[in-house]
Amino acid sequence: MSQPSVLIVSNDTEFARAAAARWQAERHIPEVTLVTSDLWHSSSGAGYDLVIVGPLNSEKSDSILSSLGGNPGTAVVAVTEGEKQAATARARHPHVLAISRRDGWSDLLILLSTEALRRVEAINRAQRAEKAAIESLRQAALGRYMLEMRPGVNNALTSIIGNADLLLLEPDTISPQSREQIRTIHAMALRLNEVIQRFSSLAAEMRAGEKESQAETNLVLHR
Repeated sequence: MSQPSVLIVSNDTEFARAAAARWQAERHIPEVTLVTSDLWHSSSGAGYDLVIVGPLNSEKSDSILSSLGGNPGTAVVAVTEGEKQAATARARHPHVLAISRRDGWSDLLILLSTEALRRVEAINRAQRAEKAAIESLRQAALGRYMLEMRPGVNNALTSIIGNADLLLLEPDTISPQSREQIRTIHAMALRLNEVIQRFSSLAAEMRAGEKESQAETNLVLHR
């Protein structure tokens, strides 16, 4: 897991200092940023793995927690002055892990934050895997299309190469400039043909590998 990023929102310098200092005792120390609620705006939490909202007045706290509800890639932990405020935060904002600021709050905060960061990392891994799967499907579709179009492309290239050969066999009928252009067309067509042949060879190797793998699987199942 790469170094996570944590944003602490608090107007209480003692709370912010205690929360940031508590991370120093941990094995994995995140990159911590401190900000007051006066500097908060709706996009302040973007890019952070975890946002910790310290004790604030109910209006500001509610506004900040609401703005953090639309991003599953960011975990949110709220620390309130009392259990009643924590229960209210949980009821209004189901995405928030809320605790009250009581004895041992910093240890509980780190415990919840660590679990929340693990969940965020799991979500990010799942999203990356989904994107990779989509990209693999896109590439597979492109590969199938190329396989389907290969005979037509081969025929077109054969025609181009053949006609270019015929023209080059009669140098007196075309100008020197046209002859050079035909040579270029001929050379590029040969290069494209080579690419298609390599692709065909790769496709054949992949099919052979799939058959071999299937045969080994069948053998294991038979045994």
